[in-house]
Amino acid sequence: MALRTQFQNSSDIGVFAKLTNSYCLVPIAECEAFYSVFEGELADVIKVIHTTVGGCRILGRLCVGNKNGLLLPNSTTDKELQHLRNSLPSSVKIARVEERLSALGNVIACNDYVALVHPDLDRETEEVLADTLGVEVFRQTLAGQVLVGSYCSLTNQGGIVHPKTPIEDQDELSSLLQIPLVAGTVNRGSDAVGAGMVVNDWIAFCGQDTTATEISLVESIFKLTDNKGPSSISQMRSVLVESMVA
Repeated sequence: MALRTQFQNSSDIGVFAKLTNSYCLVPIAECEAFYSVFEGELADVIKVIHTTVGGCRILGRLCVGNKNGLLLPNSTTDKELQHLRNSLPSSVKIARVEERLSALGNVIACNDYVALVHPDLDRETEEVLADTLGVEVFRQTLAGQVLVGSYCSLTNQGGIVHPKTPIEDQDELSSLLQIPLVAGTVNRGSDAVGAGMVVNDWIAFCGQDTTATEISLVESIFKLTDNKGPSSISQMRSVLVESMVA
């Protein structure tokens, strides 16, 4: 299932929230409608944690995580770190890293097994990432964009990448990550897929501006419904491409 929501009039909900298979992080702010959508769907399954990172609400851009761990920038305060340690499941590892590219959510995209990272990410950060999240790390660009976390969204079921990613690159990446990939958009044609949605293995939350066609593509590639096959993905991809060209 894929749902639409927004955070204080912004459809870029992937900027503010972080969703994995074992926890969900949402910012501390006056936005009950936003929280109620997440808590209504997730509270019975995984913990929804209200927090900040470095005093900021843009959690989805500052941190990166999966069911195994959570990686935080050096701007994270000791108080925030302790709050997260107390709130997250005991099986989740937490690490804070010194990284020049401190908006970790912009430069890293991952699922529970693999991570795509900015080509210039520090070697030390790469090692901490691999250890904390339990992932294999690949340095990558998407359609010439180095901010892989902003321009793709991955789960263990599949992934959406920048709409201008060539089909050969999609096939190569799909083989590397061992999941099906499709080029697509959210929020009525936005190529910043990672910024416009959050998704795990059973549910997706997309920005309020996301169209019905985009929602269908999300539900198909991430296997959030049972009745969609490869043919419908190809059909929807062509619809998206036509709408972008038009």
